[in-house]
Order: sequence, then C-alpha cells, then structure tokens
Amino acid sequence: MSATIIDGRAMARRIQAAVAAEAAELARAGWAPRLVSLSVGATAAAELYVRNQRRQAAAAGIGFEARDYPATISAEELGGVIAGLNADPRVHGIVIQRPLPAAIPVRALQRAIHPLKDVEGLHPASIGNIVYDDLALGPCTARAAVEILRALPLDPAGLEVTVIGHSELVGKPVAFLLMGLGATVTVCHALSREVAAHARRADAVFVAVGRPGLVTAEMLKPGAALIDIGINRVETPEGPRLVGDADFETCAEVAGWITPVPGGVGPVTVAMLMQNAVRATRMQMERYRGAYAGGQ
Repeated sequence: MSATIIDGRAMARRIQAAVAAEAAELARAGWAPRLVSLSVGATAAAELYVRNQRRQAAAAGIGFEARDYPATISAEELGGVIAGLNADPRVHGIVIQRPLPAAIPVRALQRAIHPLKDVEGLHPASIGNIVYDDLALGPCTARAAVEILRALPLDPAGLEVTVIGHSELVGKPVAFLLMGLGATVTVCHALSREVAAHARRADAVFVAVGRPGLVTAEMLKPGAALIDIGINRVETPEGPRLVGDADFETCAEVAGWITPVPGGVGPVTVAMLMQNAVRATRMQMERYRGAYAGGQ
C-alpha cells in the first residue's frame, strides 16, 4: 500500500481564498484586519515564522506588522507593549513568536492578550472554550490538524483515534476537538505504556512530540491516516532539513493518508491564523457596534 500524501499547501490556498474575501468585506466596512507580531531576540525559527505569516497575510489582504525586541527586554516591559496593543483599536490580533528567552514566561504573556485579540487561540479562555465546542478563536495548530482529518473520506463520528503527545498547545486541544466531532480518542504521553499498541488499533494517528522518527510503520494499522504535527530540524549529509515525528518513508508504505513535513500541517496552521484574524476583527467590530453604535 502507498499512502496518499496530503497536500497542506493546496488546502491552505482554499482556506486563504475564503479568508481574503472576508477580509475585503471587513475592509469595505472600515475594519481592515491588522495583525502585530512580537519577536524577542534573534532566532532563525521565529524569523521563518514571521516571513511565512507576513506572506500569507499579504495574500489574504490582512495588515501585518512585525516588531522585534532585544533579548534583554523584561517581561514587564513586554507586558506593557501588549497592554498598549490591547487598547489600540487599529490592532485586531497579537501574535507572540516562539521561542522566547527563558526569563520571559510565555504563558503570562499569552494570558495578557485580550481574548478578542487572541488570534493564536492560546489564551486560557480560548483553550477552555474548546471543552464547550466553542471554536470562535481556537488554537491554530490543533484546528489545522483536525481540519485535515475532516477533509479526508473518513467520518470522525465513532472513529478510533490515537493522539501521541498531550501538550497544552497541541495534543490536548486536538483530543478535545476530536471528541467534539464524536471520535473515540486515546491520548498517549511520556508515561503511557504500549504506545505502539494504542497506535496500531487506531483509524487515525496524530503525533506532536518533537522526536524525529518516533512513529514507524510497525505502529500503524494498514490504511490509517497519519497526521504528523512534529517539526524537527535534523542534520543530514546533504545539510539540515525539516522532518516530522514520523518516519515518513516507511509509514507512507502502510498508511492510507499521510501529511508530509514540511508542506502538511504547517501551511494549514498559518491559514488558520489568518482565519482567526478575520474572525477576531469581525468579533471586535460587532462588539464595538453593540456598545457604541446602537447595533448599527
């Protein structure tokens, strides 16, 4: 069996087309969506994310401003920057680029962002809303991974799914989103026994751990969907390359569908960020009109 390789870039383009149409509609109403990105210190990973986000924002008609701060900035100073952006009606979404210096608590910063400007979907309120199937501004990576599954000819209702990895940002939200669709979900983590046994009985496997080659062909049921969310930089004789958490070549011989890295979940994640940007803008517009314009 040879797996169908899921084209995340093509899926992202379809999402972006709808986002661009909504962004244009908001702009005509005087609410052109605008994002502000915050980076601290010079890191290659953050620079890559910023370039991708800037490019996708431009394609969708969304304003994008990247602000770079020195690694010496304090958490208090950065909190003040976020407070200013929260109060600025011209800013509709705030993105915190990772990684951050160890001295800066990313959770505290994420909590400082106003929930209506939380386009990454990582504020505690946004994460908590998933339990109630409220995905107004859900976490982008988790939504992207589940959206890819929904695009496959598999009915999520009753589907046996194994999620390998239970981080607050990806694994846990993925599990809750899948349960909201009616899937039967098993979540594996560092203390789980027989991870391979859980994976082998699953119709779909999601992996987000940060360990290259963790999932192998022997861990998959023939024909299962494999959604690889991992992003790892490894050195090869040809130079550095990005790989996922699965051994792509061997898994592709067993799986029915598989996401490549790069080109799978990543592009859809950025598209979800843009989708959240227009959603956040619309929510702020409606909040403003309800409060100050009598609903007009």
